[in-house]
Amino acid sequence: MASERAAEAGGRTSLIIERTYDASPEAVWQAWTDPQALTRWFGPEDTRSVLRAELDVRAGGRYCIAFDTTDGEAHEVSGTYREAHRPHKLVFTWAWQSTPERESLVTITFNADGAGTRLVFSHERFFDEAARQGHAHGWSGAFRKLDGYLGLHRQPDR
Repeated sequence: MASERAAEAGGRTSLIIERTYDASPEAVWQAWTDPQALTRWFGPEDTRSVLRAELDVRAGGRYCIAFDTTDGEAHEVSGTYREAHRPHKLVFTWAWQSTPERESLVTITFNADGAGTRLVFSHERFFDEAARQGHAHGWSGAFRKLDGYLGLHRQPDR
């Protein structure tokens, strides 16, 4: 199952993306927390390559991810892990190198769902609606690549 929606949280718009994968919570967690795994899928659809993925996955640990896109632009995002509960929950701040004052917050939960995993991704505290829309576009592409990396996500039993 794949879904995406905007939600109001504290007067600011947030982005919520949900996926269900035929992979264990540990495997989905690893896709987000292992630097080698992350380099295989991270970034918007037009990402040419992930140049650096430094991840210190623990509460208080920092991360930095740099990638370039097909238009020749280089992008770098970094932040601090606020929570890291393997393999159930990951919370981290998010700020682009170009706009470090615009810090937002990402929360990801990995819940067992039968033999698979239900992932709920929430990105909140955007600077404005334009920032939310830009991130929605980028995350949509990244999730399509994550879907491929983990194998096609499964449809719910109905």
